[in-house]
Amino acid sequence: MKDTHIEPLGNGVKIYVSKSYHFSTDTILLADFSMPKSGKKCVDLGTGCGTIPLLWLKRDRSISVDAVELQKSACELAEKSVELNGFADNMRVINSDLRELRGTLGFGCYDVVACNPPYKQGGTGIKNPESAKLIARHESECTLGDICAAASKLLQFGGRFCVCHRPERLADVMESMREADIEPKRLRLVQQRKSKAPKLFLLEGRKSGNRGFLDVLPTLFIEDENGGFSDEMLAIYGDYKS
Repeated sequence: MKDTHIEPLGNGVKIYVSKSYHFSTDTILLADFSMPKSGKKCVDLGTGCGTIPLLWLKRDRSISVDAVELQKSACELAEKSVELNGFADNMRVINSDLRELRGTLGFGCYDVVACNPPYKQGGTGIKNPESAKLIARHESECTLGDICAAASKLLQFGGRFCVCHRPERLADVMESMREADIEPKRLRLVQQRKSKAPKLFLLEGRKSGNRGFLDVLPTLFIEDENGGFSDEMLAIYGDYKS
């Protein structure tokens, strides 16, 4: 594949990325927010080049991850990273539409499902002419409802579904979760700095969870008062930045 190169994720883990398939701060924050406990069985929906599963496995190699991705070229990149890191026993890349997972993945048996979804609603904004970027940024191939429905089918009772999105879509995400029998339970806003409005939220829901309590965590600030990374961001990045 053209324009591919290897980037370090820290702790000896590396990832193949390209111009079309790469990762952002949002991806790193979601991987940290959704971090599975040891030995858990997990799924990353719309994995792209596989960043979130690789960051999970960087932290704990006792988990197992099924990484689902619609675009074959992205799957090929992720599979190269699996081979590069020797994660064949921990991570499986599945080239599939997340709406058509019956018979491919077991339903009702996963502890954690994560998704960094397209942020723009279908039919809104300026569409990127490159199909890979269009699918990643716009709800052209799946909606929030599709994503939450898939997560609900995969999760066992009490399992965690973690997602990141833009603040203006918070009500949409919560509504889609509840329609799929996933109750929002933990919310964190992300701001670049104190003078800026939140740019992102991280939300965790529980499969078949009781209604009535949402734990709103302290805001995560990307920068400190001097314009550098905050202490918390440095801890989340870990040795990736070095």
